[in-house]
Amino acid sequence: MKNIGTKILETNRLILRKFNENDYIKMYDNWASDKHVTKYVSFNTHKNYKETKEIINEWIKEYDNGSYNWVVELKDTNEIIGNISVIEISKKHNNCEVGYVFGSKFWGNGYATESLKIVVEFLLDECTFHLIEAKHHASNPASGRVMEKVGMKKDGILRERRINKIKEGFDDLVVYSITKTDL
Repeated sequence: MKNIGTKILETNRLILRKFNENDYIKMYDNWASDKHVTKYVSFNTHKNYKETKEIINEWIKEYDNGSYNWVVELKDTNEIIGNISVIEISKKHNNCEVGYVFGSKFWGNGYATESLKIVVEFLLDECTFHLIEAKHHASNPASGRVMEKVGMKKDGILRERRINKIKEGFDDLVVYSITKTDL
């Protein structure tokens, strides 16, 4: 694996770039404070701008250590609409796990698929990871369809791995992965 870290990636409609300290307002407004979004992710709904600003400042510091963490921006409006990042790396096995989150008002436009596709290609080709994994709550099958659209294959289900924030109880996690030979 080559630890390149976060670099600018572009698609026809999107720019994926490093966070900057001014992104906290739009991150809070567009997804971090959105209960429809946070029910499916590991972090809780942000209560205020200060909370979002603090996490972005931590992420900015992590860039010095070669982290992979992109804010997703619409090219035509410069609106930030989501985030995609490498959340775990296994150097020993040359693989990583990615996660993504997008504001609910941007769902259904193909932005998650477009972002995940370019990040997967970057991680497999330029960073030379062998395998990339992603997981989604079983109660969020739309996220699994995003993974399938970029060529990821369903590996299996991890039973009752996450607390279900909507109803009392637990949610299964569905695991997908892709290797360079799958491209």
